[in-house]
Amino acid sequence: MSEFSYTQQQLHDLAQLVLAEAHQQGASACDVEISEGCGLNVSVRMGEVETLEYNRDKGVGVSVYLGQQRGHASTSDFSAIALRDTVAAALAIARHTAADPFAGLADPALFARNFADYDLYHPETLPVEAAIAAAQACEAAARAVDPRICNSEGGSVSANAANWVYANSLGFAGGGMNTRYSLSAAVIAGDGVGMQRDYWYDVARARADLGSPEWVGRRAGERTVRRLGARRVKTGQYPVLFEAPLAGSLIGQWVSAVSGSSLYRKASFLLDSLETQVFAPCVSIIEDPFLPRGMASGAFDSEGVATRRRNVVEAGILKGYFLGSYSARKLGMQTTGNAGGAHNLIVPATHKADALLRELGTGLYVTELLGHGINLVTGDYSRGAAGFWVENGQIQYPVEEITIAGNLRDMFRQIVAIGDDVLPGSSRRVGSVLIESMTVAGA
Repeated sequence: MSEFSYTQQQLHDLAQLVLAEAHQQGASACDVEISEGCGLNVSVRMGEVETLEYNRDKGVGVSVYLGQQRGHASTSDFSAIALRDTVAAALAIARHTAADPFAGLADPALFARNFADYDLYHPETLPVEAAIAAAQACEAAARAVDPRICNSEGGSVSANAANWVYANSLGFAGGGMNTRYSLSAAVIAGDGVGMQRDYWYDVARARADLGSPEWVGRRAGERTVRRLGARRVKTGQYPVLFEAPLAGSLIGQWVSAVSGSSLYRKASFLLDSLETQVFAPCVSIIEDPFLPRGMASGAFDSEGVATRRRNVVEAGILKGYFLGSYSARKLGMQTTGNAGGAHNLIVPATHKADALLRELGTGLYVTELLGHGINLVTGDYSRGAAGFWVENGQIQYPVEEITIAGNLRDMFRQIVAIGDDVLPGSSRRVGSVLIESMTVAGA
């Protein structure tokens, strides 16, 4: 991974230059984010290099205010002339924008003042030859699992780093550097009757924390082969177990429903749900921005507001929303330090992962979701799915071409078990989730 072109101090200096320029040009307030990124992405297919991409990019985003009129402009040119012109462009937009009584920078009293190191930056020189070899080894391990694996969508390796600073005219300035490494493989198997595809991946802040290419590839191959011979199931009401990567998407739907923009637009099925029973009593959710090497860790949000560890759900009861300053003002509340999104979410397990199939009994174990049939206004949920049919706690056969449906309000309240099979490379640390009953439409 290449070194950055700019140091943190140089980015801070550029940010202050922008703020001074905005003040000189007549802005009543201003904030700026300056970032630089670099990375390497490699993909191979059938052992041959398919794509090899180096990226190096940088940008400045400037928001200016004339009272409560806001304008925004951006540039990838860090020269003094370009920064001056970008500020001027943002001001020109602000002058033609209607005043918004809720617009403005965050409350300075809420700004972060402690900037701990959360161990997010692990730069490592990754020669392109080594990246190619890792991608090839990952794909080869997947293809070697079973002779029925007849084709491949490839193996991939990526290594990316970011260097950034946020500052505003109320005196806040902060920044950081982080890295992200990933490894994945996807293969196709056939049994003469049908074809199946599956994949596996791993993500980490430090390359040393990734699983080996052979392990990731083997998981991808095993997951693909086990889907051969898939069939449909009889339509009915059954318990449904969501595999851990899919359970994270359920938590994501909940985050969207209790985030500021959905709430003030009244586009959420969880309006006015604070201090009410949203989940089953077995569910608690902790937001922890301070996890070492976490994928969503940080001392402050995208407005400079200090983050904090909090219990967002306690025994199923919703204790907090996810708000930035703008949405908080619209709702007559205070920002929760979530401008830019939720931080690391932790859902404590209730069961060992290997006990969940026994807890399921007879029903559906979902390992893939298709489509986007989710209505956040009503909570209605309907998606294509694939996975396995389970009887008496034992997997019987793979299933495909089915639809699972319900309402998120009911689904959340009908969670009966949460596994401990958490994916470490996720910002939503939740294991597999068992829901008491959903409609499964098949044959």
